[in-house]
Amino acid sequence: MPLEIFSLAGRRALVTGASRGIGRAIALGLAGAGADLALAARSGEALRSVADDVAGLGRKAVAITMDVSHVPDCRRAAAEAADALGGLDILVNNAGFEQVCPSIDVEEAQWDRILDTNLKGAFFMAQACARLMSGGAILNLCSLTSERGIPTAVPYGSSKTGLLGMTRALAVEWAPRGIRVNALEPGYFRTDLTEVFYRNDAWQRAMLANIPLQRFGELDDLVGASIFLCSDAARYITGTCLPVDGGTLASI
Repeated sequence: MPLEIFSLAGRRALVTGASRGIGRAIALGLAGAGADLALAARSGEALRSVADDVAGLGRKAVAITMDVSHVPDCRRAAAEAADALGGLDILVNNAGFEQVCPSIDVEEAQWDRILDTNLKGAFFMAQACARLMSGGAILNLCSLTSERGIPTAVPYGSSKTGLLGMTRALAVEWAPRGIRVNALEPGYFRTDLTEVFYRNDAWQRAMLANIPLQRFGELDDLVGASIFLCSDAARYITGTCLPVDGGTLASI
């Protein structure tokens, strides 16, 4: 099968949470595959650095400062991205927030911030972009907590389980619009969001024991899967969630 079906040349993509970590890696991967990028996050300065990296790959990049937990921001960001790029073909819902806490101590404000960012924000970002898209692909970033119960991560796991359900429901509803909706399920990746876990050597040893490939994920491990699900190579795939986890879920 020709490699051209993996090309994103001429595609216009909006990536949320693009200033660092997984979002930055995916954004640069999409640019490397030929897409022009709208980069969205709360930190304008960090976004400008990523935009420079995208430009260095020969692709157009626009930085949009926004907070996905605010619905008006979602609508504004989608409109700005479409105006700057001349349309939208791809949305990557990556922005997320986590705060580890025993469930007995979770406060309402903490619950609201996590759910508003990870689930509500992802939905309204998808809605705003879908209104502007003529076909295309939406990629949601789920989590192993979409499938497993993780102590001290109940709000986060609830948001990511909801995101998996949302992925499936939107895939069915928006198929007639030509919009495919899929998800990635990263395993254990070291990012600013998960750094608190990696400071614990005992935790690292315990987690590695459950990963058949015997290593933690590297950010570039998510790039190929992202390009695939956003490209014509996956044109008959919608409503699925692809684990990128070194075999963790398969071993349970």
